[in-house]
Amino acid sequence: MPDRHLTSTAATAKYIFVTGGVTSSLGKGIISASLAKLLQARGFRVTIQKFDPYINIDPGTLNPYEHGECYVTDDGAETDLDLGHYERFLNVPTSQANNVTTGRIYDAVIRKEREGAYLGKTVQVVPHITDEIKRRMLLLGQKGEFDVVITEIGGCIGDIESLPFVEAVRQLRWELPPHDSLVIHLTLLPYLAAAKELKTKPTQHSVRDLREAGLQPDILVCRSEHSIPAEMRKKIALFCNVQVNSVIESLDADSIYSVPLLMRKEKLDERVIKKMKLTGGFPDPDLEVWKDFLGRLKNPTEEITVALVGKYVELPDAYKSILEAFVHAGAQNECKVTVRMIQSEHLTPENMEQMLHGADGVLVAPGFGERGFEGKLAAIRYVREAGIPFFGICLGMQCAVVEFARNVLGLQGANSTEMDAETPYPVIGLMADQKNITQKGGTMRLGSYVCELRKGSKAAKAYGRTQIEERHRHRYEFNNEFLQQFEAAGMVASGINPDTGLVEMIELREHPWFVAGQFHPELKSTVQNPHPLFVRFVRAAIQHHKQQVAVA
Repeated sequence: MPDRHLTSTAATAKYIFVTGGVTSSLGKGIISASLAKLLQARGFRVTIQKFDPYINIDPGTLNPYEHGECYVTDDGAETDLDLGHYERFLNVPTSQANNVTTGRIYDAVIRKEREGAYLGKTVQVVPHITDEIKRRMLLLGQKGEFDVVITEIGGCIGDIESLPFVEAVRQLRWELPPHDSLVIHLTLLPYLAAAKELKTKPTQHSVRDLREAGLQPDILVCRSEHSIPAEMRKKIALFCNVQVNSVIESLDADSIYSVPLLMRKEKLDERVIKKMKLTGGFPDPDLEVWKDFLGRLKNPTEEITVALVGKYVELPDAYKSILEAFVHAGAQNECKVTVRMIQSEHLTPENMEQMLHGADGVLVAPGFGERGFEGKLAAIRYVREAGIPFFGICLGMQCAVVEFARNVLGLQGANSTEMDAETPYPVIGLMADQKNITQKGGTMRLGSYVCELRKGSKAAKAYGRTQIEERHRHRYEFNNEFLQQFEAAGMVASGINPDTGLVEMIELREHPWFVAGQFHPELKSTVQNPHPLFVRFVRAAIQHHKQQVAVA
C-alpha cells in the first residue's frame, strides 16, 4: 500500500474534479468553464481538461452527428467540443494535454506493455490504467504554469466506461494533501408539472452512486428549471452529506455566457476558495469586461439573419464554434445575429431564392464528402451573383473555388478530386503530403499555420495586419496550376502560406464581401477577442440589410 500523499511532491497546483449524474448534457463543461472564469477573474491561473470515456483515440474520426464538432487546438489536437467552451471563456489556448480519452489511455498502456515496461507483470485496470489516468490528470499541474486545474469527467456516474476515471480520482483524493483537491458533482432536479414540485430523489441516487464508487462530493451543483427553496437545499444537504451552503443552484440561463454571473451570485467561487484554502488573488472577481460583453449581447441595436449552409444542420453542436463566433461578432457589432440552418442537400438552383430569402449573409460550412456538395455550389453561385455577403470556411472555400471555375472560368466538370477523382479540371486536389496516407485518425493537416495576407485585401483590412496564424483541419488544397486563371478573372488569393505556397484565403475583387479561408477561424473566436473575419462578415451583412430595407 503506497503512503498517503505519495504524489504531493509532484503536485504544484490544486485540482478540482467535476462529475455529473442523472443525465448527460447537463452542462458540466459550462459549469467548469464558468468556475474557471470566476477564479481567473480573481487573479488565479486556471486551466481545464476533459477526460472522455469513449475508446476512440480522439473524436477526429467521429461523425459530427455522434459527438458534435471536432475542436482543433494550436498544436494539432483533435478534441472534444468542450475545449472550445474552455477557450472561449478563458481566452487561453488549450493543447493535446487538455483532452484525454479512454482510447488514448489504453493505447499508452498497451504500448508500454509491448515495450516490456511492466517487467512481465499482469497488466490490469488497477493499477496500470488508473495510474496512467492519474499521470495525465496531474500533468498540467506539474508544469508550474497553473494554480488550479479543473478536470471534467465525461459521461455520467454509474456508466461502466467511466469507472476507471472515477477510481483514479478516488485514489488521487487519497494521495494528494488535504485541501489540494475537491469534487463538484452536477445533478438534475427535475420538475414534475403534475405535482408542481422539484424532485430531489434523482440527485440523492446520483450521489449515492458516487459514494459507492468511493467519492464524496464537496459541492453539489443542481441544474433546475425552477429556483430551489431553502428547505429543499437543507434536505439535499442532509441526505447527500454536504454543507447547506455547498448546494449550488444552476438555473437555466438565457445564454451560456450568463452562467459565470449566476455562479458568482451563488458564491460557487467563494465555496471553492474556502474549501481549498486558496490564497492570493483578488477579494472579488474582476468581471467588468464580461459584463460589458453581456450588455452588448443583450441590448443589440441591429438585427440580421445569416444562413448557415451545411450538411449536419440537424445537430447544432456540429457547428458549435461557428454559432458561438456569431454570438461574439454580433455583440461586437451590437447586433443580434439569427442563424438559420439550411440543409445543403435540399438546395437546388430552382429553389435557391426561396430557401435563402431574407438572408443578409450566407456562410458555407466545413465538412467532408460529396453529400450536399452541389447544393453548396448552387448557394454560392446565387450569393455571388446577387451581391449577398458570403463567408466560406474550409470546404466552403473549396466550394467557392469549384463554383467559380465552372460558372465564371467556364471549366465544365471542374471539381475537387475528393468528389471526382477523374475530373478534367482538378481545381482542388489532395495535398502532396497526404497522397500516401492510409490511416485516417490524426493524419490531416492539423493545427496552427502561418498565413501572409495580400496588402489592401478585404482579409488584411479585417485583421488589421498582413501576417496571421490560423488553425487547420483538411486534406485538400487549392491547385496552384489554376491560380493565374482565377486571379485574371477576379478571384484573388488573398492569403498564402509562406512556406508551401498553399492558398489559404480567396476573395472576389468586385463583390461587397466574398471571402473564404481554408482554415477554421471560428476556433479562435472568444468573448474577449471576437474573430475579425466574423466581425467584418457581420458588419457586411448589416450593411446589406440596411440597403435592402432602403430599397424596399
